[in-house]
Amino acid sequence: MRVRLLLVFILAGFCCMAQESEKTQKQPVPDSLKTWFIKGKSTLLFNQAAFNKDFATGGVNSLSFDLNGSFEANFDNAQWRWDNKIIAAYGVAKITDEDFQKTNDQLEYNTLVGLRASENWDYSFFTNLRTQFSSGREGLRQTVRFTPAGASAPVTKTFVVEGDKNSDFFSPAYLEFGPGMSWKKSDKGNFKFNIAPASSKMIFVKSKFTDASESFGVDQGDTFRYEIGASAQGYAKFKIFDRVTWENILRLYSNYLEDAENVDLDYLTNLVVRINKYITSNFTFQTIYDDNTTKAFQVRESFGLGVTYGF
Repeated sequence: MRVRLLLVFILAGFCCMAQESEKTQKQPVPDSLKTWFIKGKSTLLFNQAAFNKDFATGGVNSLSFDLNGSFEANFDNAQWRWDNKIIAAYGVAKITDEDFQKTNDQLEYNTLVGLRASENWDYSFFTNLRTQFSSGREGLRQTVRFTPAGASAPVTKTFVVEGDKNSDFFSPAYLEFGPGMSWKKSDKGNFKFNIAPASSKMIFVKSKFTDASESFGVDQGDTFRYEIGASAQGYAKFKIFDRVTWENILRLYSNYLEDAENVDLDYLTNLVVRINKYITSNFTFQTIYDDNTTKAFQVRESFGLGVTYGF
């Protein structure tokens, strides 16, 4: 029920953004001489906090970095469209007396080929590959009570201890592909979506993660899971103010072979405030629901000041 309510709110938001895009954007005149559109962007976010031993209210020293990058190469002529996008992100954080912890890890490739059916609609075929750069570990918290040298009373301190690996590069890896129909408002691609009612989904996991039990929906002892179902993907980006942009990415998938009513959801929103040509402030929120991984919403949020370079 919670999944369905969240879907209603998110889809309603996309419909509102679609209407706003139609009001504010004009359809560009096709340029038969310019068929490739290439752009990219990289952002380094930085957060730091430090306290000396005499700071009255106390505090924990921390340091974090988050590097995000994207690259697009899109082809467009009178008959064909071909959109390609690579997304990469990696982040770490360091807290006093603890090792560096991974805070963000994403590697994704999207490609969509479209044969024009009308001005905005295409017959399409999409491919999406998602994985991560490095291994992930279960974070185990351990509380210790001790009396420091020279102190008159014991203190309690909590440490984060890394547990066993629960993921790795290409484990899991998600590969989706299939035919469908896509809609794109303009060559800039500020609003577009793709519907594929018969798409395949493959999940790959290394054997060491399924030796004892299932992992990411892959059965114990296996390294591969196949699904076929309906896929829907949407993208919307628009300006709120002159220096403020809001980007939204929505991905939905329903597996026909098992519990079709359990819709997998991946929604990411990114709010960017451009201070000047190179300095930006970024707020990112992502929520994922995939009952093959866990029967609860996964939530990630980050905020920081960063240096951005685009071309």
